[in-house]
Amino acid sequence: MKRTFSKKMWRETGAGYLLMSPTLFVLLLFIVGPIVFAIFLAFHKVQMLGTTTFEFVGLDNFQRIVHDTRAKIAFWNTLKYVVIVVPCQTILALVLAATLNAGLKGQKFFRIVYFLPTLTSSAVLTLIFMWMYNQNGLINHVLKVLGLPTYNWIGDPDVALNAIMIMNIWSTAPYFMVIYLAALQDIPDSLYEAAELDGANVLQKFWYVTVPYLRPVTSFVVIMGLIGTFQLFDQSYIFSAGSGGPNNSTLTVVLLIYQYAFKTLGTMGYAAALAVVLAIIILIATLLQRKFSKEESLY
Repeated sequence: MKRTFSKKMWRETGAGYLLMSPTLFVLLLFIVGPIVFAIFLAFHKVQMLGTTTFEFVGLDNFQRIVHDTRAKIAFWNTLKYVVIVVPCQTILALVLAATLNAGLKGQKFFRIVYFLPTLTSSAVLTLIFMWMYNQNGLINHVLKVLGLPTYNWIGDPDVALNAIMIMNIWSTAPYFMVIYLAALQDIPDSLYEAAELDGANVLQKFWYVTVPYLRPVTSFVVIMGLIGTFQLFDQSYIFSAGSGGPNNSTLTVVLLIYQYAFKTLGTMGYAAALAVVLAIIILIATLLQRKFSKEESLY
């Protein structure tokens, strides 16, 4: 049966699109437009200084990634960072939330203390940790007092990326903790009472009641963590003064994109190709995570 549109329906449809037009304009200008332009740049050799020129090169920019040693290092560093940081910050956020939800004394105070890192800007937080990581900084001073070996946290290639990982796990876990804490308060007490009747202890109730009930929330936390960690830039930039050092140990994909786009002449198209590849990797990782978590079956 064909649907006929009356004049009233056309007017209502037109009024709806008219009301949405400011939002649609912003989406097209600042989201869809840059995405399309980045894909366009990825297939061109771009000269931005002087007379702007676009030379179509097909898949050459993508083929260059395979032979670029620094790109391989950046992708490896980013992958290692994601694999370590996402599980650690997720587990820490869940543990902190479960602890605060247990009804301990002073839990309101600890909620504020735990959440403070999230209120601090990323740049300021990085500078604070750089001071702490300094060879004569707070962390090495504590290690000396305890009789433990000190580290050149910023200058040692074997330690630099780990130092950034520790900082990010500490600073991002409280944000996800708040999300978990809100979800924990929605778990019916009857589930825990039924588990107690079956003889479950505290750990068994946490593992067999709390964790399965929070699976949709965990899926959201992991997806947001994947997106955020794959796009690591500011901490790596500040730690290495934009170089990705020492010895490319803190070089990430987004930092490499920045270097090729704004520090090297004639490589804007190659930087766009790297950005497209990174976007595809993030999309695939997100879809795989959703599939393995079986999120849809829990709603």
